Parts: sequence; C-alpha cells; structure tokens
Amino acid sequence: MVFTPQDFRRMFITDAIRTGLPPHIAQVIAGHADINTTMGYNAVHPTETIEAHRAFITRRRTLRPAQEYRTPTDAEWEDFLGHFERRKLAVGTCARAYGTACIHEHACVRCSLLRPDPAQQARLVEIRDNLIARIAEAEREGRLGEIEGLRVSLAGAEDKLGQINRRAQTAPISLGMPTTRSTDRE
Repeated sequence: MVFTPQDFRRMFITDAIRTGLPPHIAQVIAGHADINTTMGYNAVHPTETIEAHRAFITRRRTLRPAQEYRTPTDAEWEDFLGHFERRKLAVGTCARAYGTACIHEHACVRCSLLRPDPAQQARLVEIRDNLIARIAEAEREGRLGEIEGLRVSLAGAEDKLGQINRRAQTAPISLGMPTTRSTDRE
C-alpha cells in the first residue's frame, strides 16, 4: 500500500480530533485557512457519530437536575393531556403553550394564538355581524365605555376571517393521484 502526504494529514487530523483536540487547533496545526477544510480531512464514521452523540447526551444529563428525568405522576400526565383537550374551541384551536395562562381571559376571538377552523367561517361571520350590531346599539344608547372593547373584538373577528381567506387562497390544490396509461401493443 502506498501512502501520500495527504493520507498522513487525514490520519493525523482524524486521530487528533477523535482523541479530543478541538478542531480549530487542528486547523492551526494543519495550516488551513478555513475550518471546513480541516473538517473535510476528519474522517467520521457513523458509529463514531452515534457514540459521540450518546456521550454528549450523557454529559448533558449530568448537568441537568435529576427531577427533570423522572417519570411523571398519573395526575401530571392527565393534566398534560387535558391541556390539549382544553385547546379545542368552537371556532378553532388555541395555540397556547402547555402550562401558560390565557392572556386574553378567554376572549378567544381577540387572541393571536387562536387558529381559526375554516369550517367555522360562517360562525365567525355571525360573530362579526353581531359585534357590528352591538357597536351600533352602544353608540345609540350612549354606552361609550363598551364601544372600545367591542371594536377590539370586531378587529379580532375580522382578522380571523382574513386568516381563513388567506389560507384558502394559498392552500395547495390537489390534482389527485396520477394514473398511468396502458398502451395495448398487439
């Protein structure tokens, strides 16, 4: 077997990095201007990658509190699953993160975290029309304190309808499953 100087560089860099030499130090030793050149010389095999990842996870777990890796109690698990059930709403789905409180006090049509369901567009139109009527009534009756809150809700309802319309315009069009034509050659 004949070895070239490049083969020895590759073996040196691979062995140095595998035994713990930081790649940027190997870069300086090899005289490379770019770290990517050095990493190109480093021969990494799949089993080494898996072993390095496992070692990384083990090191990380020693740094994290042990209680984070315990098995959740039945009550904790039920609370976690219940969170997803509580995200289902009449006009869509709440995208609130687990364990966080609703910042809009469950006035969901106002909330940016509400993901409206396109099937509920008619319901949102009904809510919007009702808000418009309530604003007109509040103006007639002189209930000025009510108007501002109703306008915020109206803006939210119009935004949700806009989201549905934009999603409908950008939705991919299904062309169906392609079929092959069979040609009869006799």
